Amino acid sequence: MVFGWLRAFQRNRIGRKPVPKEWIEHLERNVPFFKTLKKKHRADFLKKLNVFVREKEFIAAGGAEITDEVKVVIAAAAVRLILGLDLSYYDRLTEIVVYPSHYLWPESEGPVFGEVTNWIVVVLSWEAVVEGLNDPDAEYGDTATHEFAHVLDRAAGPFDGTPHLHDASHYKQWARVMTRHLTRLRQGRRTEIEVLDEYG
Repeated sequence: MVFGWLRAFQRNRIGRKPVPKEWIEHLERNVPFFKTLKKKHRADFLKKLNVFVREKEFIAAGGAEITDEVKVVIAAAAVRLILGLDLSYYDRLTEIVVYPSHYLWPESEGPVFGEVTNWIVVVLSWEAVVEGLNDPDAEYGDTATHEFAHVLDRAAGPFDGTPHLHDASHYKQWARVMTRHLTRLRQGRRTEIEVLDEYG
């Protein structure tokens, strides 16, 4: 209880700090959805981004370099998913490991562009992050958003595709909306196919 209060206090303090001008430039250059955020959402987005960048540990792998640009752009993908919610959804996430491009694991069948390990570490290909945010039709999709969605899913408990919602009554509406769109996706409806590919 005390730890939760202290974390909320620290996040509020960090979130009030001005966002560096260079960070805004990184967002405008690499994160197309940032330009479309309404004013009321932009303030919340920047506050959460400010905290996320300063709170999480970014680790370079495979020759990557961790710059403010890397942190800010990756944080943008994470924070986009919790607009209207709070940062507690990422409490278990401690580290983001960044490779310059795809990487290989001994057990992988081919190149890996991103993954979540133990639900507390996200591993990403920087190349895939940038391409995915800028091109919805990228070969490997929006990798960063995909991996952070796994973190949010797991934050609710079992890995079942349902995030933690504010109130128990919201799950009924969630199930209704998801069922409707899943049915349409299976029917090949254009709107759903444009949002979610076969793998997703």
